[in-house]
Amino acid sequence: MAFPRKLLNTGEELILDLRPHWLGLAVPVLAVAATIVAGIAVAVADLDGGLGTVVTLVALALLVLALLWFGVRLLGWSSTNFVLTSDRVITRRGVLSKSGIEIPLDRINTVFFNQHLFERMVGAGDLAVESAGERGTETFENIRRPAIVQREIYVQMEDNENRKFDRITTGGGGGLSRAEQLERLHALLQQGALTPAQFEAEKARVLEG
Repeated sequence: MAFPRKLLNTGEELILDLRPHWLGLAVPVLAVAATIVAGIAVAVADLDGGLGTVVTLVALALLVLALLWFGVRLLGWSSTNFVLTSDRVITRRGVLSKSGIEIPLDRINTVFFNQHLFERMVGAGDLAVESAGERGTETFENIRRPAIVQREIYVQMEDNENRKFDRITTGGGGGLSRAEQLERLHALLQQGALTPAQFEAEKARVLEG
């Protein structure tokens, strides 16, 4: 299920809408395969008497449990989105009941990713987003191509800061007071979005305005 575009804010653009990597389904798929192999082995063995009946019932029960587990995991996988927009990082999961996390780009400090050797081979990994919110660091598992996602988040963070800078430096600060404009400029300077020379030039323009 794709991320509903009606949940985007005015002027917000959808950049990435990702399902978890299929690696998250690997264990239940292996469990189903193992129970099928076990069932075939039981059938080939053709055990006699009560022992054969008990073993067959156990094998069938394990197969049903494995299929149920796989079905639940598949439903969860299909209803999970990792979304990057021009303003936010969003995760949503759940079918009947929904849960999710939203992290504004301007509150993100650092983005990390981690991949083991096999994950690098299949293009999966974990992504950690460190923000200035109450939650601190959020970790997202089984992200597709996490290095590319990390880079795109940083690109959108920079674009987001540039849009803020444009709003400050055009139209008289967009209705902001001088103190607010100077505060925004100083924040951009601290974040590296402005050079010291640009900061001084814009500061002088604001004070003269």
